[in-house]
Amino acid sequence: MKMDRRQVFLMLIPLALSAFTHLWNPVGFPDIFYDEGVYMYRAMNVLSGQGPQVDLFHDHPYFGQLFLAGVLALTGYPNSLNPQHDAHSIQLLYTIPRIVMGLLAIVDTFLIYKISERRYSSNVALLASILFAVMPITWFLRRILLDSILLPFLLSSVLCAVYAKDSENKKLLVILCGIFFGITLFTKETAFTMIPLVAILVYQSTKKSKMVAIWFIPVILIPLLWPLQSVGANQFQYFVRDILFQVHKQNGDFSLIVHYFYRFDPTLLILSIAGTAYAAIKNDSLILLWVIPYVIFLASIGYVQYFYWIPILPILCIASAKLMLDTAQIVPVKIQRTIPLLTAVGFGVFGLVISSYLVTTNVSSQFDATAYVIQNVHNSDILNDPNNTTIVSDPVYSWIFKYVYHINDVVPDYRYLLFYPLYTHKVLLVDSPHFRANLNAGKQLQDLYNNTTPIKQFKGGVFNYDSELYPFTNLAVNLEGGIIGIRTNDHYSQSN
Repeated sequence: MKMDRRQVFLMLIPLALSAFTHLWNPVGFPDIFYDEGVYMYRAMNVLSGQGPQVDLFHDHPYFGQLFLAGVLALTGYPNSLNPQHDAHSIQLLYTIPRIVMGLLAIVDTFLIYKISERRYSSNVALLASILFAVMPITWFLRRILLDSILLPFLLSSVLCAVYAKDSENKKLLVILCGIFFGITLFTKETAFTMIPLVAILVYQSTKKSKMVAIWFIPVILIPLLWPLQSVGANQFQYFVRDILFQVHKQNGDFSLIVHYFYRFDPTLLILSIAGTAYAAIKNDSLILLWVIPYVIFLASIGYVQYFYWIPILPILCIASAKLMLDTAQIVPVKIQRTIPLLTAVGFGVFGLVISSYLVTTNVSSQFDATAYVIQNVHNSDILNDPNNTTIVSDPVYSWIFKYVYHINDVVPDYRYLLFYPLYTHKVLLVDSPHFRANLNAGKQLQDLYNNTTPIKQFKGGVFNYDSELYPFTNLAVNLEGGIIGIRTNDHYSQSN
């Protein structure tokens, strides 16, 4: 069915809003999270021709780093940026992948519109996509995370499933649906909770068990590449070890990330709870199968982080939009036609104003700290030269030192010191908040800290805002760029 000009115009509204909220000031807000450094390190490992795995660690499938490396390679990254030894160049190194995440979020917005339009109505599509574009909690998608990468593939899978219902090419759409979902699983294994959702959608659209079986073929084969790669590299024992480690990790409970959701975006949380309850009353399988299994999974595992909400943010926006528009039907018929537009405008303005407060901030000192290290480390071209200085940091910094500036004797992650000795006697330590939070992980880290002295400190702009005042409550998880110290056990740079 062709879209008329009015439909095209309405669809462009949430896309334009999404472009602003996800692309404006990409490195000013949020700060660079530890996991973003991990995935950038792995992507750069791929770009350097060293394969999809870094050492022997198999915590997640490796499509994320393959995708990121492939997109960055198209831009000639990082050489096309001609990086210098200054903070601006460091910012550019993170700007490109953050822009990639922003573009994916715009794609997500489009897919939410199309799913909602086909499943419900153009009014639900408009409001749901606007909510996703502007509500403050969707700033999570600005981070370089596996969850941000997998989301467009998950949404594409759902879209193929719902479009198969009235299509003459059901089999092709089912195969595409399976491929997209297989890639979703190949990006992050936790997406398995969505299997009932998409499988049932496929069956509802085709009414054939055979089609569900066809869908399962790529769903199984694509993520199977992950363990098969470990077998081919004779690392299957490490694959099993790391999977078990991931299962048994502990880091806060489900109530903590619900609390974060409430602090970051109380409006959407309340609407989401009400919208899901309304879906239960209406027996809406799309919403229930998307939300309930995933929430049960989050509540049952021992390791949760605030951005784990990303895979269900689209359906929470859809559920909220459906609730509000259905509720609007109780008003007099004369004004019912204006309710969708007024609701979309109201929430669009509200969300845009709130999100603008966030995306226009500059919270981090990480770029200045990185530039300082690059300017003040003096290493020869010989690896493990005893006269060199070993740089110890978390991956937010280490991939830049190693893969962009090609500095020798860079520890990939300070946690490596729990298992391996320092490369040289001289040390330059990036004393980041993440490092300080893990000092009790082992005596090696405590000794490193105690045997070095501070030579420089950087303070981020996050402290210029009151994190107890909404919407700056979102800055509570933006402290990794807060106070960063540089420490050394060598006194050559203390005069700098």
